[in-house]
Amino acid sequence: MKLSSTALLALAISSVTATAYAESQSQAFTPVTVKEKSAQSAATGFVEGQSISGTTRNWYANEQLKRGGQFAYKKNGISTDTDRRINWVQGTIIKYNSGFTEGPVGISTEVAAYNAIALDRDRKDLASNNGGAPGTRPGAGNNRTLTEEGGDAVGQWSKLGLANVKARISNTTLTAGRQNFSSPMVDVIGNRALPSSFEGVSLHSEELENLSFDVGTFDRNSPRTEQSQRKFRTEYANGIVETDHVHTAGITYTPFASLTTSLWATQAEDIWNQYYFGASHVLGDSSILSLTTGLNYYKTQEEGKALIGNIDNDTYSLSFGLTHQAHSLTFSYQEINGDEYFDYLHETNGIYLANSLLSDFNGPNEKSFQVAYGLNMAEYGVPGLKFNIYQARGWGIDGTHYKGNGGVVGKGYDGIQAQDGEHHYEYGIGASYAVQSGPLKATAIRATYTAHRASENQADGSINEFRLVTTIPFNIL
Repeated sequence: MKLSSTALLALAISSVTATAYAESQSQAFTPVTVKEKSAQSAATGFVEGQSISGTTRNWYANEQLKRGGQFAYKKNGISTDTDRRINWVQGTIIKYNSGFTEGPVGISTEVAAYNAIALDRDRKDLASNNGGAPGTRPGAGNNRTLTEEGGDAVGQWSKLGLANVKARISNTTLTAGRQNFSSPMVDVIGNRALPSSFEGVSLHSEELENLSFDVGTFDRNSPRTEQSQRKFRTEYANGIVETDHVHTAGITYTPFASLTTSLWATQAEDIWNQYYFGASHVLGDSSILSLTTGLNYYKTQEEGKALIGNIDNDTYSLSFGLTHQAHSLTFSYQEINGDEYFDYLHETNGIYLANSLLSDFNGPNEKSFQVAYGLNMAEYGVPGLKFNIYQARGWGIDGTHYKGNGGVVGKGYDGIQAQDGEHHYEYGIGASYAVQSGPLKATAIRATYTAHRASENQADGSINEFRLVTTIPFNIL
């Protein structure tokens, strides 16, 4: 990884600032020791520990394309342009968790039913053109509301979002079946009415006090807006190529109370090997001044049959956040070193980069910078109310050197050769509130407005989007 002179200068300035103004925080080394307490020893029984809980989420998004961009919908069988798309969906999850059985080996199960209701079913609003599940056909599907062929909404649909069995020994748990999983490459994405989930086997171990291990292998994902399961695809390649299996493993190590590090490796069979290192460090006291430093680094190379072509990509982001009581100010720099996109698995949140926003700022050879401000109103007597505003700019996008497709038209990232000096910017403002008490405690309401403007060949285009999302948790048992 090569850090630019800009990033190194920012690091130097931030280090000096922290030393001068932040109150020191304990940086004592924490040795790796075996945990004295066993989670399994506290098991209460399969029935005794059971629970039924859930959430219901009202998800609304209103998008408008700018600078001549168009969506499309079918009107009397004819594809008709529109600059606006509206999606309004109610997503509900009801989840059953058993307790772990007692004894040296504990067994439990987790089952969750997912249900979606399309509250806006107007074909013009949905603008899904050919309709059907999102796919490779021009104008196929809608990645926010499940649609039928022709572009009409599926009014209501349900599926098993989670269905797994867990076995636990001490502080180590094996999970088999459809499950949630969180890592820098395979991570549940929850930015729709319903989240994704993954089919496979995983192992999570916390036998040591400040060191944990994770291993997983998955062959299917359950998409956010589909009833079916799909093989894994990449987010930015041609949308056709699938991988049979995704294998991932990682460790998380906390050598100091203020420092968390993680190291991961993931293989998408016959597509790529991807490696990740991340670190987050906190210095100071936020009541006076604290500094949070974050580093994320990915290395991606083709693997096996290289179905989407050759890949050689180094990507990193570096962020510095200053917090004083209610106020936080964050600066983030991100750089893509490679002639293709920095890519990640579709239907995952496997992009732990500081400037992954409405746009991912991940074009070939792209550099980007973000400044963000946050206000926590708890300091002013209104706990749960927060505001944020940010602006990010990306520049230097250059795909003219891309040869990873081996000259095969349509393969891999073919088409990015037209991106020569592309640039774009994005700004957003948001407000959120979490209910602090009463029957609606923990209910979260968030409103965001985002605008993105792009040069001619930048992939994300020019768009304004307003979202309003309300999530209400509940307990049945």
